[in-house]
Amino acid sequence: MDSAVLLDILGNENRRRILRLLSHKPCYVTEISEYLGVSPKAVIDHLRKLEEAGLVESRTDNQRRKYFNISRNLRLEVDVSPYEFDMKSAYPASPNLDVSTCQYLSLNVQYGNTRSGDAESVSDAEAGEIASLAEELNCLEELKSELSLAQRWVHGRITDVLDQLSEEVDETGQNAIRSEILAALAAEAETVGEISKETNAPEHVVEGHLATMAERGIVERNDGHWTLSG
Repeated sequence: MDSAVLLDILGNENRRRILRLLSHKPCYVTEISEYLGVSPKAVIDHLRKLEEAGLVESRTDNQRRKYFNISRNLRLEVDVSPYEFDMKSAYPASPNLDVSTCQYLSLNVQYGNTRSGDAESVSDAEAGEIASLAEELNCLEELKSELSLAQRWVHGRITDVLDQLSEEVDETGQNAIRSEILAALAAEAETVGEISKETNAPEHVVEGHLATMAERGIVERNDGHWTLSG
């Protein structure tokens, strides 16, 4: 789903409260209505929009009572800074993802195997596995907090670096696009088309800024390919 549409759907407080409630347990309309303090009709309308977005789904029990539950994991990220307004939605990565291949990320997490099925009593081995899973859950919760803190730190550092870079390459302080162009060049984009794609800026705009920075010796051109000077 488009992130802008998703952000609009989640912009409603009552829909967020519904999701918060459903994250604890499946509920039927009357339960949700009592929890929110709004009419069942309003709840049904909110649930319809959440269903259309694929965030919740419903099932009917033996008493023909319709229960709603969250259908899938989803992460919505919104970045707001003087240089950027961006939002993206992401679904969980494949369980087979090898995070050790991430260039800037090092995780020290031991993953165990989960087991399914309920029993009235558990053996010592099963009790040990339950304890191990509980420890892993705690470890992952701490890791999530650390990653969130790291993301906030990175976001702040990006803004600081863009501030410094803008001061160096732009006399007016009004063209943040130049910092993005330089970042694209650092990421090995070479042609105007490649830089335009990386910065989401029209090619004629990119060409104009490249020409201005070339006059100041910040970038240089060779056979139609642009690079950082030095």
